Parts: sequence; structure tokens; C-alpha cells
Amino acid sequence: MRLGVLDVGSNTVHLLVVDAHPGARPLPAYSHKAELRLAELLDADGTISDAGVERLVATLHEGIQVAEDKGVEDVLPFATSAIREAANGEDVLRRVARETGVELRVLSGEDEARLTFLAARRWLGWSAGRLLVLDIGGGSLEIAYGLDEDPDAAVSLPLGAGRLTGSDLPGDPPQYDDVRALRRRVRAEIARVVSDFTRFGTPDHVVGTSKTFKQLARIAGAARSAEGLYVQRELNRKALEEWVPKLAEMSAEERAGLPGVSEGRSRQLLAGALVAEAAMDLFGVESLDICPWALREGVILRRLDHLPAP
Repeated sequence: MRLGVLDVGSNTVHLLVVDAHPGARPLPAYSHKAELRLAELLDADGTISDAGVERLVATLHEGIQVAEDKGVEDVLPFATSAIREAANGEDVLRRVARETGVELRVLSGEDEARLTFLAARRWLGWSAGRLLVLDIGGGSLEIAYGLDEDPDAAVSLPLGAGRLTGSDLPGDPPQYDDVRALRRRVRAEIARVVSDFTRFGTPDHVVGTSKTFKQLARIAGAARSAEGLYVQRELNRKALEEWVPKLAEMSAEERAGLPGVSEGRSRQLLAGALVAEAAMDLFGVESLDICPWALREGVILRRLDHLPAP
């Protein structure tokens, strides 16, 4: 069957269309993205502005139309931290349902971590052993660890690259003191949960998912996306540590000129790099592999698990 995942994230609304059936890997058929940056459309009191809701409604109308045009049989719509944590999140959901017919399922942070872990496990297989998965989104950082398909530990922290950029790095380029303060904050928050994972032992394999990790790996020398999904890509902590001060001195426009960095994500790349560096350091990770599957694939895989076998 042809499935569509409609992902309302903190940065984008992304429709991923796949051809899938139980027992087989989902094959990507079409991808449609719209930059929305909901995390940056919050009023001072934490509500999504009227303009932001109107843009969301229009974008969802477009996504549903594209899904219909591509022959999608079943659309799986979900939202993550931007709506989950908005002060008017429930009102936004009701308006979206009323004006578009889309009933968005709001995932908890732990749901995000567990579904992303499932995707990474299926991509890497059982031979990866004990797996530690790090995912930096626009609104949150997800961490999960385990030996099976369901992780033994999974947490979500409010350390997304878009969120931190908007709240802690107002300058372009940012002020030195702002960067240092954010670095301290990020490390303190991650340090609080490290023992929840290290008590299970040292992971056999560490992976990073999400656009942030992919872009950081690319500027550190990893293969281009054009070379395909199956090319191994990794991010070395030493290389990342060398890049962080360079990114801090660059403007968003200068970062957009780096290989693999999109203009829409360039402003938040520094915050993402600070989170990645802190997580790798505090978990004692010298190098991690980039996994091309993440939350959207996890949602699809879980849906397929509940379909009857042919």
C-alpha cells in the first residue's frame, strides 16, 4: 500500500510518501517539505501566533492535496514538540481539525525517542548490539538506549536547535557570552540524565539521526547526500569540537555557504552543534554513525507492524 506520513515538526511540515507492506522495507516514493519554523512563531507567552496557525492550516491543506495527488491510501499525521508545548496547543489542534479535516496525533517526547529508536534498530539490524540513539530536532533532543526494538531508556529534553537559537542566541553572529551561557545550560541538562543510560552499560553502537547531525557530518567531511543512503557517514567528536568555535564566529549567511547546509537551517546550526558536542562528550562518544532513518520511518514501521501479513 502507499502510505503518507505528515510530520508537523518545529522546523518543517514534511510529507513522506512510501510504498510499503508488512515484512518489507518501506520504499520512498515522494517527499514534500514546507519550511514553517513553528518554534520561531511563538508569542511571548508561548502561544503560536494567529499568523503561525494560518500558515500551518494552509501548509496542511497543501500536504493533504499532494498526498491525494500521489495516490496515498492512508495518511499518518502527527505533531511534535512545537505544538505539544505551545500554550494554545489544544486550540491549534481543534482549529486544524475543523479547517483541514486532519486529526493531528501529538507525540510525547518519549514517543519520539522510542519511534526513532525503532527506525534506527530496523536500519542497523540486530548485529548493532546495544544501541545508543541521539536525535536533535528543532524543538527537542531525544536520547534512547537498548538492545531490543523497544529501548530500555528513552528521554526527551527541551534542547532542540531551533528552540535554543530563538531563546538563547539572538545575535548574528551570536555574542561570545551568549554562546558560553548556552553551552553551560545544554551540558547541565544533558548531564542530569546521563546516569539513566550509563547504568545499562557501554553501547556497542552509537548513531545520530536528524538533519542537524547530517549537516554536521557533512561539513566535517562526510559524503554528500547525492551519493546515496547506503554510503556510511560518521561524525567524529574531535572534528566537531574544531568546528564549533568556527560556527560561532560565522553569520547565518556564511554558514549557509558550507557544504550540505541549507539556508533555512543555517541560523540554528550552531545551537545544534553545541548540543551534539555536549551529548557526545558527556556520553563518552568519540564517533557516531549517521542513520538515514528517524522518526517518520519509525511511525511508518509501527503502522506496518499492525497490518495483517499478506
